[in-house]
Amino acid sequence: MKYIDTHAHLNAPAFDGDRDELIEALFGAGMAAAVDIGCDEGEFELSRRLSEKYPKIYSAYGIHPHYAARVSPEWEGRLRRALSHEKAVALGEIGLDYHYDFSPRDVQRAMFIRQLQLARELDLPVALHIREAFGDCMDILRRHSEGLRGVMHCFSGSAEIAKECISLNLHIAFGGAVTFKNANKLLDAVRAVPDDMLLVETDCPYMTPAPHRGERNHPGRIPLVIERIAEVRGDSPERIAELTANNARDLFGIGL
Repeated sequence: MKYIDTHAHLNAPAFDGDRDELIEALFGAGMAAAVDIGCDEGEFELSRRLSEKYPKIYSAYGIHPHYAARVSPEWEGRLRRALSHEKAVALGEIGLDYHYDFSPRDVQRAMFIRQLQLARELDLPVALHIREAFGDCMDILRRHSEGLRGVMHCFSGSAEIAKECISLNLHIAFGGAVTFKNANKLLDAVRAVPDDMLLVETDCPYMTPAPHRGERNHPGRIPLVIERIAEVRGDSPERIAELTANNARDLFGIGL
């Protein structure tokens, strides 16, 4: 089974002890490619280095809503330079997070809008982080829908919200939460997403799927996500792995 992890934080400190060994093992055990996410200015360089070291690791760069109020005066120039790299495939993760509110909501919204504008200017897909902010998020996305394409990362909404996101040309990515016991609403969304808009991810080292909750997550857990999605959709894991890999290839322009 060959799969693509469309959202990983392999640059995170949780991997400092065994990053290279893990990545090399994963490429020998089914991982066809991964998109590493740089969430703030301090992570851009680490993500770039990973993409340069490994042919099938790509990068996305953006200012996460947690850091929207802590950027440097040069943040946009630094982001533009990161996105000009030949292996930069998306702008993200960006969006709104009203659960933690680490940045004031008005600052989050302004940063989100500016980065959507930048993605359109640079003709890049976006990777969106939306937590407890779907109302404001959807209002902003509707106003900035021209040229929009991308993915709702770590989707946690209803089937109805998934359908509206798809109408805005946004793929839906599912991760370890589909394996949790209380995932009934999320599984309705899994059933509602058409084949050509479905993606899988880990968000590692976070969101570890059952039965490994409490352990560090990594892209090698993707088969557990694929198997659960296949079960819910009445499909085979092999077909889900193939179609999600093809969707990732098409959205991000990455090879198998």
